[in-house]
Amino acid sequence: MKAQLITVFRGLGLCLALGASSLPAWAQGAGGPLRIEITEGVIEPLPFALPVFIADTPDMADAAQDITRVIAADLRGTGLFREIPAEAHISTITSFDSPVQFADWQAINAQALITGSVGRTPEGQMVVRFRLFDVFSQLPLGDGLQFVATPETWRRMAHRVADQVYSRITGESGYFDTRVAFINEEGPKNARLKRLALMDYDGANVQYLTDSSAIVLAPRFSPDGRSLLYTSYESGTPRIYQMDIASVTHRPLADLPGTMTFAPRYSPDGQRVVFSVERGGNSDIYVLDLVTGMQTRLTEAPSIETAPSFSPDGSQVVFESDRSGNQQLYIMPATGGPAQRISRGSGRYGTPVWSPRGDYIAFTKQEAGRFHIGVMRIDGSEERLLTASFLDEGPTWAPNGRVVMFTRETAGTNGAPALYSVDISGRNLQRVATPGMASDPAWSPLLQ
Repeated sequence: MKAQLITVFRGLGLCLALGASSLPAWAQGAGGPLRIEITEGVIEPLPFALPVFIADTPDMADAAQDITRVIAADLRGTGLFREIPAEAHISTITSFDSPVQFADWQAINAQALITGSVGRTPEGQMVVRFRLFDVFSQLPLGDGLQFVATPETWRRMAHRVADQVYSRITGESGYFDTRVAFINEEGPKNARLKRLALMDYDGANVQYLTDSSAIVLAPRFSPDGRSLLYTSYESGTPRIYQMDIASVTHRPLADLPGTMTFAPRYSPDGQRVVFSVERGGNSDIYVLDLVTGMQTRLTEAPSIETAPSFSPDGSQVVFESDRSGNQQLYIMPATGGPAQRISRGSGRYGTPVWSPRGDYIAFTKQEAGRFHIGVMRIDGSEERLLTASFLDEGPTWAPNGRVVMFTRETAGTNGAPALYSVDISGRNLQRVATPGMASDPAWSPLLQ
């Protein structure tokens, strides 16, 4: 039985229908023993084979090559998978429906095999089919699937295949069919021009959402991925704006005369925005109800409270404060009230962000002249520093809560910011592709 999923791809203004349907019963089977257990220890990447997807017609050959390339890059980029090069393959896949010669794939020590095809419907839609096999058990891992969409969205279909492979082998949700909002930067350090931009998680399909006439900072996605919050100097002072991504229109939020508003984040249900308000050199945390327009003050202390972030269930807020004398992390109820300090180490802590899984809080730490991206449990235990650099700051979580993206800036007058990612064990640090200098990343939820 087919299950049709209709999706509107709002971010780039493209309307598409992504169909995901099970292949016939012969592609179905119980999950085999193949599994990557994601732990904090060193993981030996799992070797996989990915023959170029079969083009159902000659005109789909280039698309098949491109889709295969993106799937492979997604999996390799996790640090959990190692691709066996095509020149080592013994078997040749000539048809999507041909039986798999498992002995040939076992001989090259492949543990997972991904096969697929790319075709076209009579209406001109692109069809991408794939299967995933456990080579040693000689069993399929899950059902075969197909995705149907416009040819222009082939990268999304590739990412969705990779998400399925990642999920079936690790047991975790994938994060490839996502976007990243960021600040594109140009020019010298003392006269930097900044634009709000949007791209696929791997740096493709860059779209600029603002011009460089005003400084923009710290974009944040809504839970449905359709809008962004960010801070702009468009009015001359820092102020929060909300942008509809599909129409690229924006409006100011949280108008409090005589104040500066900044550091906004949505609540998990998208109905509230928590943010900071600066007045007279002091900043406090407020929450705005987007339905009623009511603003509520959550903190009231002679100290700086900023960088709030909701817990996944919306019941608590983590934030940074210097009420103890230097920057530390605190948690309070989402309605305000007494706050509990959770950071316990030396140094200064800032920019806390609650993991989508609810198990960790990511943060920036400054100590002994170095900056770090770290994670800790929500009670402050098990603090782990993932990076160390001249300047690392502003973490954002992948939607599966296993990878963190952040800004790293180099030292000196020619220092430049770039985006990096690292997993929560501190492994697999890598630079994220951007068209130029970039900062303030915000990772979207999985696209629908």
